[in-house]
Amino acid sequence: MTTLLTLPSLSLYIHIPWCVKKCPYCDFNSHEVKGNIPHQAYVDALLDDLKQELHFVQGRQLQSIFIGGGTPSLLDPVQMKRLLDTVKTMVDCVDDIEITMEANPGTVEAGRFKQFTDAGINRISIGVQSFQPDKLTILGRIHDSDEAVNAAKQAKELPLRSFNIDLMHSLPKQNVNDALADLRQAIEISPPHLSWYQLTIEPNTQFHSKPPTIPNDDILADIYDAGRQELQDAGYVQYEISAFAKQTMQCHHNLNYWRFGDYLGIGCGSHGKITDVKSQEILRTTKIKHPKGYLDCDGKYEFERWSIEKEDLALEFFMNRFRLVEPCPRQDFKAFTGLSESDIQTQITKAITKGLIEQTEHHWHVTPLGQRFLNELLNIFME
Repeated sequence: MTTLLTLPSLSLYIHIPWCVKKCPYCDFNSHEVKGNIPHQAYVDALLDDLKQELHFVQGRQLQSIFIGGGTPSLLDPVQMKRLLDTVKTMVDCVDDIEITMEANPGTVEAGRFKQFTDAGINRISIGVQSFQPDKLTILGRIHDSDEAVNAAKQAKELPLRSFNIDLMHSLPKQNVNDALADLRQAIEISPPHLSWYQLTIEPNTQFHSKPPTIPNDDILADIYDAGRQELQDAGYVQYEISAFAKQTMQCHHNLNYWRFGDYLGIGCGSHGKITDVKSQEILRTTKIKHPKGYLDCDGKYEFERWSIEKEDLALEFFMNRFRLVEPCPRQDFKAFTGLSESDIQTQITKAITKGLIEQTEHHWHVTPLGQRFLNELLNIFME
C-alpha cells in the first residue's frame, strides 16, 4: 500500500544575484555589478514571482526566510523592507520567523547592517571565509581582516536574534595551525553560530580551470579533527557536517532543508522543493538564471519544474537527512517520500553492516564513521 505524502514545514529562499566581484571558488549564481542595480524593478519581479508560487503554500505558515546570493546586502535597505513587508502580507508567517540575510564584511555593507535590521532582518550571515590576508587574497575576497572583525563586532551589537560567521578551511597553502588560528579568531568574537566548511573545487569556477594546490587528505583530516575539538571546547555543538552553534542557536532555515522540508525559491537562479499533496508528487523548481533574462521574461520566471522520480527519492531524502548529527526519525522517511522502508531495506542493512549508521526502533543515526565517510554512505542509496 502506498504511503500518502505529508506536508513538511515550509520556508522561503530569495536570491539576490549581484556581487562586487566574482570569487574564484564560487559556483553560485552570482553576477558582477555592471552599472546600477535595478533595486525597485528586481523587488517588483521577486514579489510577482512569489505571487505565482502561492498555490504551493497549501495552508502552511512560513517558518523561515533566507536571502542569499550573490551579495544580498548590496540591495537597497528601503527595497529590502518593502520586499519583506509585502512577503508577510502575501504569506502567513510564524510569529518568531527567522529572517537571514547573507552579507560581506566590506566597510560600506557592514555600515548598513543597522538599516537591514530595521528592514526586518533578524539574522545576518557574514562571509568572512578567513581572517588571514594571504588567504583572503588567494580567495579573491575584497575585504581585509580588520573589516571582517569589525563587521562581526557590529553584528554582535545589533538587536539580532543571531548572527553567523562563515569560515572556510583546507585552503591553498593552509596547515593545521593556520586553520585553527582562523577558527580561534572567530571563536573570540563569540558568534551564536559558526559555519566552518571545507573549500571544494567546483566545475565552472576559476579554481576549476586553474586549480590551486590544496592540503592533502591527511592534513584535511587533521584540520577537521582539531577544529571540531576546538569548537567543542568553546561550547559550540556540531549539528551538521559544517555547522556549529551554541545551545538552541541552530539555523532554522538550514535545518528545514536538511530535514527534507519544503521551500519556495524566488529570484533568478533560485531553486525550490515542494510537496504537492494533490498530485502526490515532490517537485523541484528552478528560475531563469541571468538577471536580465529574469527581469525581461514577461512574468515567466520558471525555467524548469520536474517531479522527483520514485527511484531517486531515497537518495534525495538521505542526502539531506544524513548531513545532520541528530537521529533521523524513521517515520519521516515514509511521511515525506511516500515510500515504504521495505523499498530501502537492502541499503539500510548494508549501511548498518558497514558501521555507517545505527538503527533503533524509531530512528536511524549516522555513526562517527558515517559522518567521516558520508559520500560512501550516500553511494549505497545510488545502487
